[in-house]
Amino acid sequence: MTTAIRTSRPRPAQRSTKVPRRPSRPVGKRSNLFLAIFSLVVILNLIGLLMVLSASAVSSYYEYGSAWYQFQRQFLWLLLGSVALLVAMRVDYHWWRRHTRPILIGAIVLLALVLVPGLGVNVNGSSRWLGYGAVRIQPSEFAKLAVILFVADLLARRADRIGDTRLSLRPVVAVFAVVAVLFMLQPNLGTTIILGVVVFVMLFVAGVPLRPLAKVVAAGAGLAVIAAVLEPYRYRRLMAFRDPWADPFNTGYQTIQSQVSIASGGLTGVGLGEGRAKWGFLPFPHTDFIFAIISEELGLLGAFTVVSLFVALGVLGIRTALRAPDRFGMLVATGVTAWILVQAFVNIGAVVGALPITGVPLPFVSFGGSSLLVLMAASGVLLNIARQAR
Repeated sequence: MTTAIRTSRPRPAQRSTKVPRRPSRPVGKRSNLFLAIFSLVVILNLIGLLMVLSASAVSSYYEYGSAWYQFQRQFLWLLLGSVALLVAMRVDYHWWRRHTRPILIGAIVLLALVLVPGLGVNVNGSSRWLGYGAVRIQPSEFAKLAVILFVADLLARRADRIGDTRLSLRPVVAVFAVVAVLFMLQPNLGTTIILGVVVFVMLFVAGVPLRPLAKVVAAGAGLAVIAAVLEPYRYRRLMAFRDPWADPFNTGYQTIQSQVSIASGGLTGVGLGEGRAKWGFLPFPHTDFIFAIISEELGLLGAFTVVSLFVALGVLGIRTALRAPDRFGMLVATGVTAWILVQAFVNIGAVVGALPITGVPLPFVSFGGSSLLVLMAASGVLLNIARQAR
């Protein structure tokens, strides 16, 4: 006797009407490398915010009737920069690779608009800004990041043909030349030199042959010297760098006052807010020469702390480049790290009198909206690479 087993036909699976959610967490993990870089950026920004308040209080009160005016502006830019950092930190850095050309073209267009009469804002003989009133942006800061992304993408795509300078070195030099010409028309030699050094570092790290690279560097250095000598105000700066006491009340005044401010600080400083250089003796105390105010009020220990923070950030940036998941990430991390270190070196060198004055701000610390905003965005990209580091 057999027993019949009834089997019910399985019901068709119901299709889910829910749309799968995009992952809310960014790619990678919060490693010790990621946390260390993030902490250094936060500390440098907090030091900068505090020192901008101290360095600008006197000039802000004299010009605007409030000692808090420049501090409030810097605080607003820091908020915008923090948003830029958080967004860039969560966006996969490969997204930038798909948009390097539009970003570069947009940066070049902005640089060209600066030169249009009526659009560009002229300050102290230089037309470097776009905007109106207190709301202004400096396109050259955006161009730095745009060039870094473009060069990293090009060199990564042509890694197998890096020895062919027609495909690696020449396109990079051509793009840099266009941007450099627009920089020099502003004029802005300091930013041109900084970007040139950053591009050179990226080319060197990418493995471009040394002989043609050395020829390009020699030609660029020669053009920089010619530009510095032919322009009267730049030539006077060079002469003041050689001997500031030859013209102590004109071209050598800033260097002398900066060195006096640094020497007054001693080991521990005269005290936060107690500096005397900002009382009309040192021009631009909260922008180009904020490191002199740090040295005066916080002493050698404070100045050494700031330098150590930049060195630590550079070491971690190099480590990020070495551990990047791919060649593009490695080159972007190299470019951003070189940008921060070279600009800090040029600024501090000018403040202490070891380099000619170029008028570039101290990264994260000096007052400046566009510089802070773009640097924070670049730091966010660096953090995203660190988050995905091997």
